[in-house]
Amino acid sequence: MRHPLCGKTALVGMGTAGIGAAPGFSAMELLGLSVRAALDDAGMRVSDIDAVFAATNIHPCASMSVSEYLGLKPRYFDATNIGGSSFELHLLQATLALQAGLCNAALICYGSNQLTAGGRLAFMSDPQWHETSYDARGPITGYALAANRHMHQFGTTREMLADVAVSARQWANLNPQAFARGPLTRDSVLSMRMISDPLTIGDCCLVTDGAAACIMVRSERARDFRKVPVYFLGGAAANWHRSIQSMPDITVTAAKESGPRAFTMAGLSHSDVDLVMLYDAFTINTILFLEDLGFCPKGEGGRFVQDGRIAPGGSLAVNTNGGGLSCVHPGMYGMFLIAESVAQIRREAGERQVKNVDIALLHGNGGTLSSQVTAFLGSEAAL
Repeated sequence: MRHPLCGKTALVGMGTAGIGAAPGFSAMELLGLSVRAALDDAGMRVSDIDAVFAATNIHPCASMSVSEYLGLKPRYFDATNIGGSSFELHLLQATLALQAGLCNAALICYGSNQLTAGGRLAFMSDPQWHETSYDARGPITGYALAANRHMHQFGTTREMLADVAVSARQWANLNPQAFARGPLTRDSVLSMRMISDPLTIGDCCLVTDGAAACIMVRSERARDFRKVPVYFLGGAAANWHRSIQSMPDITVTAAKESGPRAFTMAGLSHSDVDLVMLYDAFTINTILFLEDLGFCPKGEGGRFVQDGRIAPGGSLAVNTNGGGLSCVHPGMYGMFLIAESVAQIRREAGERQVKNVDIALLHGNGGTLSSQVTAFLGSEAAL
């Protein structure tokens, strides 16, 4: 039985800005451009917004900074920051606020000029971590540890990891907005410079600029706006650790908990899912999340992604925008899972459009496989 919140809110505006490289713009300016795009998409004015949900890498009080920049005095605001999965959690938090009558139009947003401001992967470190003295290259070293353990325990190979990157690039080649396009083969991924064994550059996410914003309202208002509404069907979060050294098992993430709870809230099964959007900061992420979310047994993720199964034309549509590996990754990627899901459900994805997408699973990740948030979005047909 579906949760009472299933389908009670909807996304009515979606906007992006500065995907790839946007020289000359600050992070907040890019965020503002994405908000303008979301407002235009919905046919709304900025004064219609009365709730703000935001998280960034550079604004410690993000919702207040955003409200100030946009000239808003919101009735409700939240700056929960659990890393890249923050925005999937914001979908649930905004739904709670809307249903409680605390607001009428909720803005969820993110912006970063990470590439043009410095061109390096940003990572929020913790001086209390025990591995700090070893000069670990965060967050890459943690993900490399997980990949190495998965390879040792289950026979996963570097070729299997590379196949994740190749599939993502094949989707990106169908997406004119993707930052990294062009040929990519398994051999080319394997031959790239090693960053943290066994992960090469090709196994690691991009460093880009980019911003995205969406607007949520209660479902009874959803048809009053310009575009086809996309409904929030359910979501759940789980967190078992902060530092990788405290992870109970570095081949099992808390997606194993958030996934089943989100499926239950939405009243869905795996066979209902038309699109899977995973936070692929590194190739091992895709393999771990496919396992922990129940699309294949634990240890079989590497074999699951082979033979084009998650590439265009494969049996499971995964990361159809090209993901963080080939489309966009401006420090925190979770908003772009939402943007691609909305595009696919609205049938606005152009050449990469998957047929008959009515239900999308989004899975966000924060820290070093730390915060895990699973959410479902769907069309009116999914209600």
